[in-house]
Amino acid sequence: MPTCRSSASSARVLATLALLLATSAPSQAQTSATPPPAQTSAEDNARAKTQRAGDAAMDRLKEAAAARKHEAEIRGPTALPPPTPEMRRKAFDGLRGRAPSPAMDVRAKAALDKGKEAVAAERDAMAKRLGQALGLEQPDIKAIAGVAAPPSAKGWVPVLFVSSSMPIATLRTYAVQLEKARGVLAFRGVPGGLRKIGPMAKLSADVLRLDPGCEGPACAMRDVQIIVDPLIFRQHGVARVPALVMAPGDPTAPYCERDDDSPRGAHVVYGDAALFGLLDEYARLGGKEDVRDAQSRLQGR
Repeated sequence: MPTCRSSASSARVLATLALLLATSAPSQAQTSATPPPAQTSAEDNARAKTQRAGDAAMDRLKEAAAARKHEAEIRGPTALPPPTPEMRRKAFDGLRGRAPSPAMDVRAKAALDKGKEAVAAERDAMAKRLGQALGLEQPDIKAIAGVAAPPSAKGWVPVLFVSSSMPIATLRTYAVQLEKARGVLAFRGVPGGLRKIGPMAKLSADVLRLDPGCEGPACAMRDVQIIVDPLIFRQHGVARVPALVMAPGDPTAPYCERDDDSPRGAHVVYGDAALFGLLDEYARLGGKEDVRDAQSRLQGR
């Protein structure tokens, strides 16, 4: 029988423990669900910091918008609104009703006439320089006095026959040598035909320009005459280029002063060689006296 009492006692103890556990479970769950005070404080601090950063960013945005608005008010509108028909009518009425000013009209007309004269003078000067470069007009000797001595009627001028199909580098090299020898570059025709002077003017500038990278009318040019002259090609029977002729007199004279019976060089030297080599070959053919001055200038003597 003691065993039965022991079992009953054990059952009562177990029931009591179960009751205690049941009553304490909600409090434990509530305790575990509630964060500790330290964690709650950190979360509150982070939330407050984020709120402050957002408020500061919003304040900066408002200040920037206000500054932009103030700047726009000071600067005014960037584009004018399209005029209405009423605004147009008022504007034209104002123009028609303005008080006449003879003095203003005289000044405006004088300024217009002066501008037209300046444009005409510049156009004539450009046409004259282009004509001289193409051999169509006699150059102004007084204007170039002291820059290069004009060829003597009894002298011999190196004329190098070339073509626009030759490389620009080769033409520029010949221009450097002809500047020293006071020679002339001769083309048979104009690239694209005589009606298109633009390509020839550009080619002449590319050949004579001291600085190949320079652009515009202010670029320094070499003192070398370029002529476009099919007559001089026919006079000397030049069929291929490059070719050298020592021409008597002035090969840049205009057409009206020359014909097929004009004096011509005694020899024609062909070959893609340097100018001094062509001069040496010309001298070997019997033109030693003809090339003497050109050789001396080319060699700097």
